[in-house]
Order: sequence, then C-alpha cells, then structure tokens
Amino acid sequence: MGYFDFEKKSDYVVCIDSDGCAMDTMEVKHRECFGPQWIKTYGLDAHFDECMELWLSINLYTITRGINRFKGLALALEEVERRGLAHTEGLEEFSAWTKDAKELSNPALMALTQKSENPCFELALLWSIRTNRAIHGLPGDDAPFENVKRAMDEMCRQSDLVAVSSANSEAVEAEWTKHHLKEDCRVLLTQEAGSKAFCIGELLSGPGYETAKTLMVGDAPGDKDAAAKNGVWFYPILAGKEGESWARLLDEAFPKLLAGTFDEEYQKQLISEFEKNLGV
Repeated sequence: MGYFDFEKKSDYVVCIDSDGCAMDTMEVKHRECFGPQWIKTYGLDAHFDECMELWLSINLYTITRGINRFKGLALALEEVERRGLAHTEGLEEFSAWTKDAKELSNPALMALTQKSENPCFELALLWSIRTNRAIHGLPGDDAPFENVKRAMDEMCRQSDLVAVSSANSEAVEAEWTKHHLKEDCRVLLTQEAGSKAFCIGELLSGPGYETAKTLMVGDAPGDKDAAAKNGVWFYPILAGKEGESWARLLDEAFPKLLAGTFDEEYQKQLISEFEKNLGV
C-alpha cells in the first residue's frame, strides 16, 4: 500500500508539519546535530562560530526557516564559498539537484552517489547520516508544543489529520508514536514520500480532498509555499508563540475551516502576522 492509498474518512484534511511546528525539536537538532555535523563533515572547524551562526540563520531565524535539510546545506555551502571561507568541489551540481529533484532524502541521494563521482553528493550523504545518528543520541526529552495534543485530539474527530514533514521517516515515526500524535493521523508523510507540495498535491488527487477543505499547518515559509502551490489554506505556527498558535488553531482557524469562513481576507491576515514574526 502506498502513502496515498487510503480512503478519506472526512471531507476535511489538516496537514501538519513536525519539527518546529508540532514538535519542539527544531532548535536543539540544529544547534547540536545539523550545524556541528555540517562543520565536521565539510572541514569548516576553523570557522566554527561563523558557520554555526550562518547555519542557524538559514534554518531557524529567517525566511528560509524550516527548509529541507539538503536545500539548507546547499545554501550554507554557497554562502561559505561566497565569503571565501572554503571551496566545495561539485557544489554547483549538488545545488542544482536540491532545486530540481522530486525527492530530497537519504535514499534518493544514495541512489545518486552510485551513479555520480561528485564528492559533494558523497559528503552530503555522509553529513545526513551523521546528523541522523547525532539526533538519535540526543536526550529523550523531546515533546510536542503546548496545546498540540489537545488540538489534534479534537480536530481528528471532525477531519483527517496527516503529518506532512520534510524530516526523515524514522524520526517522525518515533516522535509521533512516543507522544501519541500518530494515533490521531491517517498517515505520516515524510521526506521519503516527496516534497510537502508534492504530498499535498497527491492528497488532493488521491484520496480526493477539495482545496477549500484542506489546511496546511506549519511554522516555515516552505509550508506556506507548499500550500500556495496547491491552492489550499495555510495556518502558521508562530516561532516563539507556538502554544498560543495551537490554541488559536483549535479555537478560531479550524472552526472557520469547517464553517467555510476561512477565506482570503483571513488568510492574508494570518500570513501578515507570520511574516512579521519572521522579520520579513
């Protein structure tokens, strides 16, 4: 059975991102795993502080927050080269892959390295594997943000919930199972299933949800863009105000979705608040 081969139980579907949206894991993963392993793998230790600041800026604190790990890696390596800190052989081809590939995941990259001698592909795969290993080694104190479980328990009674995340399947499966979020969902769609935009599109064409009855919940511009590409609604979880955002989703936005009053004016208001919160 494929990711999208399920029958909808409701006419409404709420797609939910994981890291930084449902799960309070984004900050620690980038500070302790993604960033340090990037510096280690690409030999940037001489510029550790500058590179860590760059990594966190790209992945947490600016308009590219929540970007796919390989897209974030390409941006970071491009900026390192622009600053004259280091040169990465094969970067141009790797960057092109992150922009054009249908699937950005370890399995996709593994298949590519078996056909290409590009050292940047090999280093990217090594970095990703090391990052996953480092994440596994984190203390088991991950948790959903405040109001997440309450909101999901309520929403799943009147809609189909689907995880739509660019994180790897093993991490999402473990975290969402541990904290009883998976039980509220029809399916967990991760990087192995395709991009967020692709996954939303498949939900519309497969199970057959209507755009006006589909909501993407996320904390990053990529989530907003994935929703826009498919003509569905977007609800932002504001960085630093996650618990409050989840309460508002349950009490205000979700009822509007069900009532058919989640309209363009309300969408513009939410996006304005979202962009202001990210300093856009």
